[in-house]
Amino acid sequence: MTFFGLTEGVFRFSLFAGIFLIMATVESFWPRRERRHVRSKRWFTNLGIMVASYLSVLAVTFVIPVTAVITAMFAEARGWGLFNLIAWPIWLEYLIAFIVLDFVIWAQHLITHKVPILWRLHRVHHADEDIDATTAVRFHPLEILFSIAVKSVAVLIIGPAAVVVVLAEAIVNGSAVFNHANLRLPENVDRLLRQLIVTPDMHRVHHSAIRTETDSNYGFALSIWDRLFGTYVDQPELGHDGMTIGLEDWQDDAPTRLGWSLALPFWSPPASRKTYETVSKS
Repeated sequence: MTFFGLTEGVFRFSLFAGIFLIMATVESFWPRRERRHVRSKRWFTNLGIMVASYLSVLAVTFVIPVTAVITAMFAEARGWGLFNLIAWPIWLEYLIAFIVLDFVIWAQHLITHKVPILWRLHRVHHADEDIDATTAVRFHPLEILFSIAVKSVAVLIIGPAAVVVVLAEAIVNGSAVFNHANLRLPENVDRLLRQLIVTPDMHRVHHSAIRTETDSNYGFALSIWDRLFGTYVDQPELGHDGMTIGLEDWQDDAPTRLGWSLALPFWSPPASRKTYETVSKS
């Protein structure tokens, strides 16, 4: 499968890298918040987590070759799934498939906040005490594998074309980089955009250390789901400049460390903090 002469993997990475470079550059000139930590240290950790996730996916799919795209091709070859049973116009199939997949990702995100064992994985993402373009890739390898499984099941049920899955994932990934960017948008532009898509100011509320705000604004691409299901919060209680980013239990430099971040799911506060301090002093 090729896009503009590029293989699926190269196309997705090129699109992601392009959006990342744009957001990383723009947020340097128009930052929304002052950074708490040195950018280079955080970036090393966040990008290191991304590399660990990529290698984990390679290892697992080498043994069990299952991804959302592979599942789409598998379902299409066997005529499984809704879209393989109903002859709808291709444009309508593409539109519905994207909306459904975006909803699935929204629902998966909400579940990771509600199920304790999944929250252990997802809190690696929330432990980041600054929020910028690299936060979009700060997901623990085990959460990435869980996400692949969820999306693969959804694809098996609805049966979208593989090309739709590739485009949907590319759009969601690009949207995540955009809405995690430490970017200051004009208020009127933000208001207009968030009627349909998730903006940086909207998603930043989700990274608040206040739990009621953390449990809001779950959207990655479309903003409609949070409004529809009552999980939308317009602004943080303390304002974007006054709010605290990250997790209440870890407001120090620990989340900037790669090893600590990868080990976080296996610790529980406050015992995890005590364990970390004991290890760090030994």
